[in-house]
Amino acid sequence: MQRRKIRLTVQYDGYDYHGWQIQPGKRTVQGLLSEAVSDLVGHKITVHAASRTDAGVSALGQAAVFEVISPIPTENFKDAINDRLPPDIVVCSCDEAGRDFDVMGGVASKLYRYTICTQRRRPVLEVRRCWHIPRRLDVAAMDKAAGLLVGRRDFKSFAAGKDRRESSVRTIFRCGVSSSSEGKTQGQSDRSRYVYVDVEGDGFLYNMVRNVVGTLVEAGLGRMTPEKITEILEAKDRTAAGPIAPPQGLCLMWVKYREAGDRREELEDACDVR
Repeated sequence: MQRRKIRLTVQYDGYDYHGWQIQPGKRTVQGLLSEAVSDLVGHKITVHAASRTDAGVSALGQAAVFEVISPIPTENFKDAINDRLPPDIVVCSCDEAGRDFDVMGGVASKLYRYTICTQRRRPVLEVRRCWHIPRRLDVAAMDKAAGLLVGRRDFKSFAAGKDRRESSVRTIFRCGVSSSSEGKTQGQSDRSRYVYVDVEGDGFLYNMVRNVVGTLVEAGLGRMTPEKITEILEAKDRTAAGPIAPPQGLCLMWVKYREAGDRREELEDACDVR
């Protein structure tokens, strides 16, 4: 019997977890998912993912993989694993990957979405999944600032101090800010307004997206001009950027992989790489 790579797409509400990665004595998504698969196949299995999301961060399209020698048909893994998971984690697709599939190294791009609620009252049913800022934000200013982040840049100013990776250069393919409003409902004195920050890139530094969002909010509140982003990037200093946004508003939406013959350079050229 040959060893197989089983690829999963996983969704989870990260509010009650200490992130994706296994940590001794702490409840993590990787820990519970690995336990579920191990219980199913009868021996220890570790599930690996494309993105090690932080504590409190959620996912609708986390890509994960594990290797196994088992007679269990691939199509049976999904339901069998879900039967062993808590309600806030679910495997929504499952297939068998090729032997050369690299869950981290093969990533072409990832999309993160950050949700901000600017209505006056706390959104009690959504407070676990957004940053509540009860003030109007200048979405146009935020979007203009976000556009200056697109391209191949050194994002050291947006990396957490404890990020020790050798290179802080990353490529952002898309970064934009949009908003939506809902009409009044009974008992509601103002319109619900949500602001969304979408960031797609080939990879991210530790806390990078949350630091970007915190900085864009400064532009939205009128505390900095959109053009300040250029100075922040050039500073290569975390203290030059804005505050970090809380984790609960962040969600990994999807992960895309390079197919055979794809050229990463074409993606980078398409977004004015510098």
